[in-house]
Amino acid sequence: MANYLVVDDFEAYNDLNETDAGSNRIFLAWLDGYGTTTNGAQVGNLNPPFAETRRAYVHGGSQAMPVLYDNNRKSSQATRTLTAGKDWTRESVANLSLWFRGDAANAAERMYVSINGKAPVYNTNANAAQVTAHTEWVIPLSTFTAQGVSLANVTSVTVGFGTPGNTTVAGGTGTAYIDDIRLSR
Repeated sequence: MANYLVVDDFEAYNDLNETDAGSNRIFLAWLDGYGTTTNGAQVGNLNPPFAETRRAYVHGGSQAMPVLYDNNRKSSQATRTLTAGKDWTRESVANLSLWFRGDAANAAERMYVSINGKAPVYNTNANAAQVTAHTEWVIPLSTFTAQGVSLANVTSVTVGFGTPGNTTVAGGTGTAYIDDIRLSR
């Protein structure tokens, strides 16, 4: 029995045409900034497979979420709206965790997570996007409640790079891989 609850492990996504029964493309679940001028994120690859399947970039299972970021006068984020408000106060959970991996060639950008669109929580490693090994980031849920987030009704999770809303600073680009977003005691 697992000692965690899965928020998203990225295993359910597929490459079926959007009109096919059972289609579940990663970039339709995790909304990014593809085609916009204010959000530099792109979730998934442009061609199948849309989720990352190379073992070097997957922490657990067979898929991870690639997030390409371009922070030139914008920030980059991907948001997953949860199908129904989730109660993150059940089962005595105390932490949100995710696994990530970047690339040494990436521009150094701050990585953040926000819940319900509230103020972001930043990774303490300012160079997180350049980390080349699978790294678990554990965030105490109290960090979110201290910013006014209600964990009894979580409606969205956002993973981003840069500073949200920043349109004045020339930033960098890169690709990071997100996997195994979980809640634990």
